[in-house]
Amino acid sequence: MSNLGIGIIGCGNISSAYLRLAPSFKGLQVRAVADVNMETAKARAAEFNVKAQSVDDLLANPDVDVVINLTVPDAHYGVTKRILEAGKHAYSEKPLVLTLDEGETLRKLAKAKGLSVGCAPDTILGGAHQQARAIIDEGRIGTITAGSAAVLNHGMEHWHPNPDFFFLPGAGPMLDLGPYYIANLINLIGPVKRVAALTSSAQKTRTISNGPRNGETVPVKTPTNIHALLEFASGATVNLSTSWDVYAHKRNNMELYGTEGSIIVPDPNIFSGTIEVAGKDGVFAVVAPWDHPLGVFNSDHPDAGPHANYRTAGLADMVAALQGGRDARCSLDRALHGVEVMTACLNSGETGRFVTMTTTCTRPAALGPVEAAALMA
Repeated sequence: MSNLGIGIIGCGNISSAYLRLAPSFKGLQVRAVADVNMETAKARAAEFNVKAQSVDDLLANPDVDVVINLTVPDAHYGVTKRILEAGKHAYSEKPLVLTLDEGETLRKLAKAKGLSVGCAPDTILGGAHQQARAIIDEGRIGTITAGSAAVLNHGMEHWHPNPDFFFLPGAGPMLDLGPYYIANLINLIGPVKRVAALTSSAQKTRTISNGPRNGETVPVKTPTNIHALLEFASGATVNLSTSWDVYAHKRNNMELYGTEGSIIVPDPNIFSGTIEVAGKDGVFAVVAPWDHPLGVFNSDHPDAGPHANYRTAGLADMVAALQGGRDARCSLDRALHGVEVMTACLNSGETGRFVTMTTTCTRPAALGPVEAAALMA
């Protein structure tokens, strides 16, 4: 596999993960980084020994074939559109866009120019989630009929020095953390048919409790408490709770219930984790992790502890798909379907009505140990 030149727009915290992990995969060579703040770009470039450029210069750089969009969510659409207009493939951090109309515009533009668009999250490619996928595909829990998923905590203001954007339209727990959960549900079950939701916010403001802005308040302008019901095209029904109004709970991140048993799936925000499976006897047992390249621990975190982190796996798969003429697993169609599911949940919370999807997608191809190894450098 020949290397494609990679550029990055947006040199915030997440860029360091992409720059650090890109060398783990075949076909990726980061050649330039850019940011609206040139000093930020220069600092990141110096840290990883790549070229710092202005956004305009990076988009005009003939050595860059694919551009990663790591800007803030409300800039994702505009920046990805510029990437496509510059004749380059695009890979975006989540969420792809904030509205379905924006996503459809990108889809039409990409098709007209013969370009590809991919989008995080790529945690669905992690060893644990692909093992859960294999267990389901093998029929060990039968046909999935129902499930529960939950990402519940008390928000970002206690640790993030500038948490303002988390509480504005385009963010909130559904659009910030929901992408991980919905992408994994699509991976495990398939596309969603319709949704309904109840939404609320416990507070009108949040108080920053760390850093130089300690004590400042920020307004809450988007729901921070969303409880949704998802009906899938397969007939399965799953309740999804995303909230930043919860101090403590005992819910698992994801449980799926089938005609032959049940499975507990680990946190979709992480590539690794513990899987438990129960049969008709109702007794859960921990499943020994399989030998999967994207499940090997390579990171440590004060909260998550030792875990696997292989960000850029989705980008590597997209590059391999481009060169192999196949469908990328973290594709525009799946990302856009996820955006519609999330925004429909928020819309249902406002209107009190079920919302039927206008988009659909297929499940991504499984990424077993052999296929994953083929992506690795």
